[in-house]
Amino acid sequence: MAIIFLLVIFQLARFVCSAPLAPAFYIFGDSLSDNGNNNFLQTEAKADYSPYGEIFPSGATGRFSNGRNVADFIAEFLNLSYPPPSLSVNASSSITGVNYASGACGILPKTGIVLGKCLSLEEQLRKFEIREKSKLVKQFRNRNETTNFLSNSIFLFSTGSNDYLGHYLDTAHFNTSKQFSPQQYAELLVYKLSLAIKRVYKFGGRKFITSELGPLGCIPAIAKVVPHKGNCIEEINQLIIFFNENLAIAVQKLTTFLPGSKFVHVRSHALSYDAIVNPSTYGLKDTSNTCCDALNNGTSGCIRGKPSCPNPEQFYFFDAFHPTEVSYSLIASRCINDSSICSPTLEEFVKM
Repeated sequence: MAIIFLLVIFQLARFVCSAPLAPAFYIFGDSLSDNGNNNFLQTEAKADYSPYGEIFPSGATGRFSNGRNVADFIAEFLNLSYPPPSLSVNASSSITGVNYASGACGILPKTGIVLGKCLSLEEQLRKFEIREKSKLVKQFRNRNETTNFLSNSIFLFSTGSNDYLGHYLDTAHFNTSKQFSPQQYAELLVYKLSLAIKRVYKFGGRKFITSELGPLGCIPAIAKVVPHKGNCIEEINQLIIFFNENLAIAVQKLTTFLPGSKFVHVRSHALSYDAIVNPSTYGLKDTSNTCCDALNNGTSGCIRGKPSCPNPEQFYFFDAFHPTEVSYSLIASRCINDSSICSPTLEEFVKM
């Protein structure tokens, strides 16, 4: 009931205060944030069909969930429209942000190629730079206006999971795990991600949200395939912990060495893990199975056209890789006002 109440609060917040808390919101990431870019690409990683979007007002938009994701909740908190998928808008559109996230892709260029075409982090950045250079020249009268717009806009970076799921752990297609130890691979990914953030900083961005990776050893796509004891495969979770530890250090360094930069670092791993292993604490009942009827005995994406479970608010996972809206709302709501998850909180961040 508590989580359902949070969802109602989020809905009301959109109408109670109409003044935007930031001029724009830009999103770089993977399927946890993708809201339709993959609809335009030749890839197996798509969510443009039911039961995806069952409780989203527009239905199946390309979001890999039954409803909203964390980026959507952040946009609502900022009193901004949901940033549209980059592949759905032209370069001259004057809008308050763009979503460049692409399902299956990640930080490294080759991540996701097994499933088809997706937008790597490099491609997302390149599209951002090309589009914004064109738009800002038309939208603002002088350099000061442009600088003010970019420096107060918010940039979300939430990516890296696929660099493990569809790269490091995919030994059938890549030998990366033989080339890099888990620690070395985490350092490589965080280094590349740091370069991406510096690139947006150089372009004019100053306010960034970075996010930990969730406990991949707990997702049905892995936990239902590999024999193990307990809820999760802790050896895989440890790989992710290496990444998260390196990212936390990198954010501290970036804050120090990028003058005027401000960061919110979302420490969501422990929260997600606790919700999975102690579901009743969060009003959940099933954190092992998928809410939708998923392919390959519940270890993949949703089966097209088949209705999902009648009680999605009790499930952590919607398909074998992605959370339900309720699970996303848990992370977003805690980040807004809980300093143990986000420090500064989003409420504090927008005032900085």
